[in-house]
Amino acid sequence: MPEPNVLHNTFVIERAYSQPPARVFAAFADPAKKRRWYAESPNHDIEEFTMDFRVGGPERHAYRFKATAPFPGVMLESEGVFQDIVPDQRIVTTSTMTLGGKRISSSLVTIELIPSENGTTLICTHQGAFFEGSGGPAMREHGWQTLFDRLATELAR
Repeated sequence: MPEPNVLHNTFVIERAYSQPPARVFAAFADPAKKRRWYAESPNHDIEEFTMDFRVGGPERHAYRFKATAPFPGVMLESEGVFQDIVPDQRIVTTSTMTLGGKRISSSLVTIELIPSENGTTLICTHQGAFFEGSGGPAMREHGWQTLFDRLATELAR
C-alpha cells in the first residue's frame, strides 16, 4: 500500500513559566523578543524575519541552514497570518512552510496562556498537514519543545 500524500497530526505541549501571562505574551508580541527566542539559532542564518502582530497581520521567516546543519545551504521559509489575538490569553496562527522551495506543511497553532499560582501555564496545540519531505510531526513537535526551552531563557532575561 502506498504512503499517504498528506499526514494529519495534532499534538499538545504544556509548559509552566514563573512569569505572569502578560510577560509571556510580550515574548510573542514584541518582534525583537520573538526573534531572539524563536528565530535566532547557531544552525542557520536569518534572511528575513518580519511580523505584524495584529489579527490578519502577516508573519514571515526565512532561514538558510549553515554547513553543519541537517540541510546545508537550503532555505527554510515560513509564511503565516495571525488569526486571533486576545492579549495575555491567546494567539492563533496559520502558516505554511517550505524547504528548498518545496511546500512541506500547513499548520494551525493555538497558544493559550493560563494564569497559575506560580505564573503561567502555556498550552500549545499544533494541528498540521505534513507533506512529503517534511520530517513529519515528530520533528515539528521536537522543534516546538526546543523553542519553548528557548522561550524560558528569554523570559529569564
